[in-house]
Amino acid sequence: MSNFHKTAAFHTLGCKLNFAETSTIARQLTGAGYDKVGFDDKADVYVINTCSVTENADRECKLHVKRAMKANPEGLVVIVGCYAQLKPEEISQINGVDLVLGAKEKFNILSYLDDVEKSGGEGIVHSCEIEETDFFIGSYSIGDRTRAFLKVQDGCDYKCTYCTIPLARGISRSDTIENVLTNAKEIAARDIKEIVLTGVNIGDYGKGEFGNKRHEHTFLDLISELDQVEGIERIRISSIEPNLLKDESIELVSKSRSFVPHFHIPLQSGCDDLLKKMKRRYLTKLYNDRVNKIREVMPHAAIGVDVIVGFPGETEERFMETYNFLNALPISYLHVFTYSERENTEAAEMEGVVPIPERKKRNKMLRILSEKKKMSFYQTQLGKTLPVLWEHENKEGKMYGFTENYVRVQKDFDQKSVNQIEFLKLEKIETDGIVSVLNSFESFLEKI
Repeated sequence: MSNFHKTAAFHTLGCKLNFAETSTIARQLTGAGYDKVGFDDKADVYVINTCSVTENADRECKLHVKRAMKANPEGLVVIVGCYAQLKPEEISQINGVDLVLGAKEKFNILSYLDDVEKSGGEGIVHSCEIEETDFFIGSYSIGDRTRAFLKVQDGCDYKCTYCTIPLARGISRSDTIENVLTNAKEIAARDIKEIVLTGVNIGDYGKGEFGNKRHEHTFLDLISELDQVEGIERIRISSIEPNLLKDESIELVSKSRSFVPHFHIPLQSGCDDLLKKMKRRYLTKLYNDRVNKIREVMPHAAIGVDVIVGFPGETEERFMETYNFLNALPISYLHVFTYSERENTEAAEMEGVVPIPERKKRNKMLRILSEKKKMSFYQTQLGKTLPVLWEHENKEGKMYGFTENYVRVQKDFDQKSVNQIEFLKLEKIETDGIVSVLNSFESFLEKI
């Protein structure tokens, strides 16, 4: 491939961790002389970072390969990410795919690109056995957002019966505290106001880089150190397992300089029998205790919950246990996932399969409950004057942002507000479910 003025385009599917890793791969390419362009622009290389959690991983991957081919039929298409690690041969057969890189290889993309040409045939696969993924590559995303996703941990040692992530990402391993702090300082130097900590199982932070099972540090050590970094206004913890979210960490966040009052805690089921079948490492009592501890020290905190519907053995009665448990919990919103069978997981072989229409019905019930929970939480925040971080997007004359406790707000677009934190009074919930604010001058007058 010619070295003259090369361009690269990137598209990310899935989680915040993937966004962080795409940005790191993009920085490798731009550092080697590539210009970054939009995914629908003509590019020499298209990198698609895939996800295995979404139900339609295969369809989504094909869709974006087609997009790339439409933008430039001669462009090289490279597939990386969890789906690429789990199904490399299958992906290599997709028309238009030239290169498939597994979990270990994706961070060496430059060394593979020079040997690839647009073939029109089967894509080339470089994919290790997942046991060989015994290293940690620190990553963070910047450039296209008001916030940065900072990767602190990768892989997972848990054996949840529905999950392929350990197969796609390997064992639990972590970045060093020194590296994380260096990355956080780099982000601060770029005038990014918010960091979101990401990983596969970030509460398990501290296991040595090469999967040594001993914790060199703890999650509490990590957040204590990060709280001291100058120049970062906000740090948000992404998803953290309830059994790994300790009282000490909750207390630290409640008194913190930069950690915001927002937790996202996977539940998956509100039925203890199903939690055992899923091989989760807690029961509903512990989960309830975690939520109540947060509410006790941070009454205004946002608490988000992941939940799976339609897991094998989820009878109507067991589903209603989950529904009633969630309904009674003082939480702020739900992320609802419909269970779908995954190859090489225990759950795929289990009896008590829930029919697809029933899974969809239950998903809808919980999404309606989520909306009610969110509106009820937003209602408690109306009339308060809170700091809002405004984002870049101008959508039909409106701009959007989030308070520290994750209330989504809007106001008329004002270029001067982009990437700024403004104290504003939350006025009312609009018909689209987003909260409108009084303008900053009116809010300021009310404060003094």
